[in-house]
Amino acid sequence: MTATPSGTLYGIGVGPGDPDLLTFKAAKILGGGATVFAASSSKNDYSIAEAIIRPHLPAGTDVTRLPFPMTRDADALEAAWTQNAAAMAAVLASGRDAAFVTLGDPMLYSTFGYVLPRLRGLLPGLPVAIVPGITSFQAAAAATGDVLAEAGENLLVASGIDDNGRLERALDAADNAVILKAYRHFPRLRALLGTLGLAGRTTFVTRLGHPGEAVERDLEKAPEKPHYLSLCLVKRKG
Repeated sequence: MTATPSGTLYGIGVGPGDPDLLTFKAAKILGGGATVFAASSSKNDYSIAEAIIRPHLPAGTDVTRLPFPMTRDADALEAAWTQNAAAMAAVLASGRDAAFVTLGDPMLYSTFGYVLPRLRGLLPGLPVAIVPGITSFQAAAAATGDVLAEAGENLLVASGIDDNGRLERALDAADNAVILKAYRHFPRLRALLGTLGLAGRTTFVTRLGHPGEAVERDLEKAPEKPHYLSLCLVKRKG
């Protein structure tokens, strides 16, 4: 496919979990007849993003789930990104609009960021409109009442998947921090925060806006294997 499509691609952030946190703009687009695609784990027969938007979809709206493997295998990831981009390209090239819904914000740790350049490669000139979503750490701060940053403070947004050395260096320069993807190596992350004297300044939050939502200010009481939707808020200074 090389012709410029008439369909528009919408990258829509659906927020952390509560359907009421979807923006008016996102709800308007989803109610306007675009073909809807939702990211999901290839191991599941459901999509969390789809469940969030369901209350905002017109009756009878079909949602196509695009499977993405939860892996760091480069070949498997590339295959999924390419295959799913091709599925969306087929719709867009026919002149129909397509909406790709993703948890949180499309431009932060999102599968949308990997699919978009591949779609642009398939469809040069593709019209794209990105709708930001409320991030999990914004919702976490609202749930806990913890201010993320104020006055001259800085805020670090980091990944819990980072090796300890890199994360430690980043935390050393931060006033406050958000550690996303805290689920994968949580025991290692908890040990690091303890070594740095930050365990008592860290709040663990999981499953925001979903059944089982929990806030734990004692890291020792957090589960050894947290749910995928888990993060830490760290008040390093102040």
